[in-house]
Amino acid sequence: MSAETTLPLTGGCGCGRVRFEVSAPPLSAAYCHCTRCQRRTGTAASPNARVEPGSVRVVAGEQELRSWVPEGGLPKAFCAGCGSALFALSADDGSIVSVRLGAFDGDPGVRPSAHQFVAYAASWEQIPEDGLPRHPEARPS
Repeated sequence: MSAETTLPLTGGCGCGRVRFEVSAPPLSAAYCHCTRCQRRTGTAASPNARVEPGSVRVVAGEQELRSWVPEGGLPKAFCAGCGSALFALSADDGSIVSVRLGAFDGDPGVRPSAHQFVAYAASWEQIPEDGLPRHPEARPS
């Protein structure tokens, strides 16, 4: 984490109904270029931070959370009020396993370290030459 980043990290949705705190530094981050992320976010890639299991606590608006379970993918949680994409959930127990970087209020102290699912990258936007590893499918755990 950077020197300016303090715990807990805070964040929320666009309309402010859902608020959350993260009590431990994110473990890693990556850009996802899969078609599901493109359609879910309306962007070419979705930057996500993996978090320690149990480190995320929804402090307001839990009743506003809805989820979508894509075939073969993890459940995706979003705000019912504004549609903001917020989390990916564990298929096993429903705990939050990743947070969308754009949902944090400030600097989460982690930077994307890879591009994954680049085999499905949007044809209309070139992946930047940023020196990060590129994985055709999921990045290795």
